[in-house]
Amino acid sequence: MELFDYVRSSSAYRVRICLNLKGLDYDAHAINLLEKQQSSDQYKAMNPQGLVPALKDDGNLVTQSIAICEYLEEKYPDTVATLPTDLADKTHVKALALSIACDIQPLNNLRILNYLVQDMGLSDEQKMTWYHHWIKEGFTALEAQLENSDLTGDFCFGDTPTLADICLVPQVFNAKRFKAPMQDYPNINRIVDNCEKLEAFAKAHPDNQ
Repeated sequence: MELFDYVRSSSAYRVRICLNLKGLDYDAHAINLLEKQQSSDQYKAMNPQGLVPALKDDGNLVTQSIAICEYLEEKYPDTVATLPTDLADKTHVKALALSIACDIQPLNNLRILNYLVQDMGLSDEQKMTWYHHWIKEGFTALEAQLENSDLTGDFCFGDTPTLADICLVPQVFNAKRFKAPMQDYPNINRIVDNCEKLEAFAKAHPDNQ
């Protein structure tokens, strides 16, 4: 199994966590986004989107982090589950995960931030205002969902980590890296603290790559 990875990519970070939780071994290939290696002819011949992560496994190439996590869930059913089996519970977890992966992270990823500055002419201060705005919008809603749900436990769903936590931890890492205020999200902070005590999350952390 081969993972095409970038150390600070939220999406790649998710997949590292998922692989670690499932105890699946993989070879990592670093794609440096700052050096635009994702735009090389060689990489785009494999992944025309020019994005990370990408996973090669048994002759299959899987792109998009959520698709990769679901692929691993179904391909390796005897490993640790990251999605509940009950339909309603599974849908709840996916909704939490997608609120991060679809509604927060895409607005604040590297290529968007670069476009705001390099193409739209925004200042670094304006870029940070943009970043903090979408973090606040997304995390305020997510915090309310976690607070109001009887399904929330030590983690986003119950007392074992799921796909929702896999998405949450990288997003909080990046929010802190960009100095977004986090004091208004006690449930998010508590859950991330619980996650970071687990080896699978710690091993996936950018500082440990």
